[in-house]
Amino acid sequence: MMKFFFMMIFMIPFCFMKNMFWMVQMMLFLMMFLFMNISLSVNMFSNMSYMLSFDVMSYGLILLSIWISILMIMASENLYKMKFFENFFLFNVIFLLIMLYLTFSVMNMFMFYLFFEGSLIPTLLLIIGWGYQPERIQAGMYLLFYTLFVSLPLLMGIFYVFNEMNCMMIYFLKFMNLNMYLLYFSMILAFLVKMPMYFVHLWLPKAHVEAPVSGSMILAGIMLKLGGYGLLRLMIFLQEINLKLNYLWIVISLLGGFYISLKCFCQVDIKSLIAYSSVAHMSVVISGIMVMNYWGFIGSYILMIGHGLCSSGMFCLANICYERLHSRSLYINKGMMNFMPSMSLWWFLLMSSNMAAPPSLNLMGEISLINSLMSWSWMCMIMLMLISFFSAGYSLYLYSFVQHGKYYPGIYSYYTGVSREYLMLMLHWLPLNILVLKIDYSMIWF
Repeated sequence: MMKFFFMMIFMIPFCFMKNMFWMVQMMLFLMMFLFMNISLSVNMFSNMSYMLSFDVMSYGLILLSIWISILMIMASENLYKMKFFENFFLFNVIFLLIMLYLTFSVMNMFMFYLFFEGSLIPTLLLIIGWGYQPERIQAGMYLLFYTLFVSLPLLMGIFYVFNEMNCMMIYFLKFMNLNMYLLYFSMILAFLVKMPMYFVHLWLPKAHVEAPVSGSMILAGIMLKLGGYGLLRLMIFLQEINLKLNYLWIVISLLGGFYISLKCFCQVDIKSLIAYSSVAHMSVVISGIMVMNYWGFIGSYILMIGHGLCSSGMFCLANICYERLHSRSLYINKGMMNFMPSMSLWWFLLMSSNMAAPPSLNLMGEISLINSLMSWSWMCMIMLMLISFFSAGYSLYLYSFVQHGKYYPGIYSYYTGVSREYLMLMLHWLPLNILVLKIDYSMIWF
């Protein structure tokens, strides 16, 4: 595990050398290949070194982090062309990747907290440094204060657990059972805000709309998954009390997911629509984790991976239109089929994955989650039907609005997609739909 950490550390000098923009990306590709070929134990932690190790859950999320970082660099070619602090941008991406890698691979709960919060800083720099509008400062503040306000109770909770148990290793905590209300709320709220759960989701659309494409990709692809990962890890020693209180989160999430799905139809900003759809998907993930059964855990894990790839790809598509029209409004991004007929295929493929069409990972995850929630209570069926129906609805709404209709007559210069963009979209879509063939790895880890 340390070898990959050092590999990332030694990539930092390359960020500041001349004409090394694509070299860093190639080195990340190499690292991805090496990481994919590492030996992995299915039912326990493996590859231990110092305090780092991983099991199947960490493994998938680390792979996703490296993959999204590669695609972030690929999507940000404009920075390189304009010479807009591209060296510092690369450094930021590598630093963020190091933070995420450590978050997913440390076994010590305090270190997990440290890197969990540390990943906030490079994200904030991405939004404030490379964002488009003046409101990005406000969006950065939203992100910072929403996340920091609830992370202090988490720190207190971790200290309390250490004081009681004299142990910080996540692996050993599965032998504990802490049945305390205050501890439960303090431990869990930080992750619910990060997911984000409905009621504490306001920072997300704001951050997405103001962030550059790379910021949106990492936010949708990985940052939302940090919350789910934290919940999956900490639920182990909060089982008893969670079974008393889980109805609270499930009701909020399912009702919130339904309401947010309706809200998606009111959006006129493409990025905002995709951001709200993320909240709707994550609400189902929260419900699945809170039910605390096998189907819920694996379903939430699979949907997190699937959503990370799918949502990131959709933000790439939104950015491809933004780079040409300099607007994210649905009223200006109309009739794209006239200009970019081959890009229309990628819009269709990613939208269909977003509405959980086969053979995407999203479908597998949603089937598992529906299974788990139905086993908890048949009444969940009503909200699940509505959420599934409307998620197909807003995906079709976005697709048909952007692709069809009469194009905006104010466009005076335009160019179709370049090979880099098609490659980038293919690298989002292929893993999302090919990984279904290896779904058994995700099914047996728990």
